[in-house]
Amino acid sequence: MTLTDILAACGGPNNLLRALRVEQQVILELKDPELRSDLARVLPFHSSLNQVAWTPEVPLCQADWEQLGRIIEQNQRTQLAAVCEITQSPHRPLWHIAPPQGLLNDPNGFTYHNGEYHLFYQLYPFGCVHKDKYWAHVTSSDLVNWQSQPMALYPSDWFDSHGVFSGHAVSTDDELMLFYTGNVRIGEQRQRITTQCLATSSDGINFTKHGPVIDSLPPSVTPHCRDPKLVKNGDHWLMLLGAQQETDEGQLLGRLAIYRSFDLRQWEFVSLTGSELNDFGYMWECPDLFEMGEQLVAIICPQGIEADSHYHNVPHHNGYLQASLDENDRLELSEFYTLDHGFDFYAPQSTQAPDGRRLMIGWMGLPDEINQPSVKDKWLHQLTCLRELSWQNGKLYQQPARELQQLRGETQSFNLEANNEKSSLDLGSKSFELQTILPWPASGQTTLRVMDNGSEYCDIILDADQQRIRLDRSHAQPTDGETIRELPWPHSQAVELQLLADNSSLELFINQGEFAMTARVFTAQDATAVRLISDEPVSIDAKAWLLS
Repeated sequence: MTLTDILAACGGPNNLLRALRVEQQVILELKDPELRSDLARVLPFHSSLNQVAWTPEVPLCQADWEQLGRIIEQNQRTQLAAVCEITQSPHRPLWHIAPPQGLLNDPNGFTYHNGEYHLFYQLYPFGCVHKDKYWAHVTSSDLVNWQSQPMALYPSDWFDSHGVFSGHAVSTDDELMLFYTGNVRIGEQRQRITTQCLATSSDGINFTKHGPVIDSLPPSVTPHCRDPKLVKNGDHWLMLLGAQQETDEGQLLGRLAIYRSFDLRQWEFVSLTGSELNDFGYMWECPDLFEMGEQLVAIICPQGIEADSHYHNVPHHNGYLQASLDENDRLELSEFYTLDHGFDFYAPQSTQAPDGRRLMIGWMGLPDEINQPSVKDKWLHQLTCLRELSWQNGKLYQQPARELQQLRGETQSFNLEANNEKSSLDLGSKSFELQTILPWPASGQTTLRVMDNGSEYCDIILDADQQRIRLDRSHAQPTDGETIRELPWPHSQAVELQLLADNSSLELFINQGEFAMTARVFTAQDATAVRLISDEPVSIDAKAWLLS
């Protein structure tokens, strides 16, 4: 029986959902198993997975597997056409990147190529759940106006059948190269197989897959090995992978796996990094590595570390570390610092702009958050604003990219006085930028309330007694996430605030980017006021701009 015969016996090419490769066996997952002919019904069939197992007399060649991938991709393209329209939603952002429909997560492949910024993101377009991920694609020449491009990568091949997972892009000459993790799940036990894969494009829009460039795991590493980040180091390239190591005693430890290549196609394993941090979570995801002047900085997203606040009980964290590379490409990491102290920040990616600035964007969400008010409108999650990074006094600062000032309308300058008729101002929109300085209270609390209609709002609280800055969204519409985040503030200096809001999101930058706090905040459409509340007399001067 040929490949053409088996496809016909399984209901035709349009009935094919997946093709899996298990040694010499071909496993075909079908949309409607009732369409099988008698020829296919004699083959082993897994009813709960709708999968037919076929062992061809002559193993399929590469061209056969490529043909299967093209068939599945075409079926996915047909299905995708039904979910391309942007759904109407009161929570949809005006200027952040969000999916037309479906679930968005990690930003991917953020790079500058041939005069344009390219940004990809993880997307499951057919529902607000974590399932087989695609790479959506947007481009921009100015970092403000983003154009949607055709879907870049589909989970259509035997090496990425259950998800084109996160990765990085490299611009080389006129070619754009995408490195990503191919995710495959086998059988009812969903055995995980991960490989690091390559796709290339000569026009920056249409991509050709080349399959795995790393098809085995490092010693002692589980199949949780993903999210390639590429870094040029002299005459060669390094690939960093988020990894999970299993010790002889069965303990799971977050680590970075490092590979080396001179041609971006042949890779050799160098080492596992992270033992200097001892037991620091059970998995590290989404690594990044870049220079800030003379300082090498690493970013990781560790899972399972201890939080610095009893309000923070989710396992997913984000942060940066000072790093150093020796002549043998051995990476050493130092103390971990939280990158964003808010609710909804994960999996950041950075790139270097042509003018030398380091730009970063993250996922405004977390892996376990799937119930939010936007779900009823068939979309979930968005990306953060673009941020400029700088290294100051041994810390990584982040501020909104200067290009975002193009979004500003007219300047509104105003004064608020706590606890009287001058305590509030209706901005008329939930998409705004606000800048002010809050005096630190001598005792008690001072609160800046935003996105407020009297019953729904979000509070930024300066708590002198507890020496904390607290972000409290407990009076916003309920979501999966927690309701309070706090930042230790062991001094009494005034707090400089820059807020960027966009309908259902709030990004707070403290003291010119020394700290950041990011949150999804779902409130009613009329929750457009800002209010000052305090246990003591206080007034502030502020500036605001509507953003569009």
